[in-house]
Amino acid sequence: MNVLVLVEHAGGGVKDATLSAITAAKALGTVHALVAGDGADAQSTATAAAQIDGVEKVLLASDPAYADMLAENVSALIVPLMAGYDALVAPATSNGKNIAPRVAALLDVMQLSDIIAVEGPKTFRRPIYAGNAIATVESSDAKLVITVRTTGFAKAPATGGSAAVEAISGSGDAGLSSFVGREAEVSERPDLTSARVVVSGGRALKDAETFQAIIAPLADKLGAAIGASRAAVDAGYISNDSQVGQTGKIVAPEFYIAVGISGAIQHLAGMKDSKVIVAINKDPDAPIFQIADIGLVGDLFTIVPELTAKL
Repeated sequence: MNVLVLVEHAGGGVKDATLSAITAAKALGTVHALVAGDGADAQSTATAAAQIDGVEKVLLASDPAYADMLAENVSALIVPLMAGYDALVAPATSNGKNIAPRVAALLDVMQLSDIIAVEGPKTFRRPIYAGNAIATVESSDAKLVITVRTTGFAKAPATGGSAAVEAISGSGDAGLSSFVGREAEVSERPDLTSARVVVSGGRALKDAETFQAIIAPLADKLGAAIGASRAAVDAGYISNDSQVGQTGKIVAPEFYIAVGISGAIQHLAGMKDSKVIVAINKDPDAPIFQIADIGLVGDLFTIVPELTAKL
């Protein structure tokens, strides 16, 4: 089986989400990587992608139309390429979730979303009902369009490969959308989806100032990324980029600390695969304690500053 992997990239480098997608793709067959971008950043990304273990060829589409990964333009690039491939694999990131459904629609096939395991050439496992059940699904389509839950697969080694880079061209700007602007937070902390340690806060933190005063010092001591429940995001404590949960980001760090988070099913779906979960909550019956490895029952405004001071 020939598999095309959509490369998620930024600043001339390959994102970790792509490495997990490549691991999933390697279970299916021969892996080629597609880099859609523009200029020096695209070239740098292609060079990095060529070094990933398991990638046999890199297709580089460098054009201003692909600079911002507009889904309408990138999907139009991918569809003709699929004549030579049996499957498209994309990480289940914002870009992947935006592009893959358009490709599936244009190919007139059913998308296989958020897979966590490859059982066979056309058989996969994926979570349903907010992760409370795992479905085994089999496709009968001639072409597969797949998005990968990156926490379900190990990252492919970023070095060790020596793939050739082949320049390709597409149809360019489809004229259906235009890039207006991007508002991105710049932080020295690790990326939330790839951090080894995550400290998340909930609505119990009262307001944005208190959230930062309690959560940030602990995260800084641990070198952790900061996450939040949907309730905290909706209340304006922190931007929605930090939301962990079914409608936010799926994380599986080695160490996850949930501060003032009750454990609604929506939040648990985004973090319950974490290796070690620590919950701090004043309610001993909070659902978060049912999955926590370590539970601290008490006032977070006392416990967290004490914990931070002792680190």
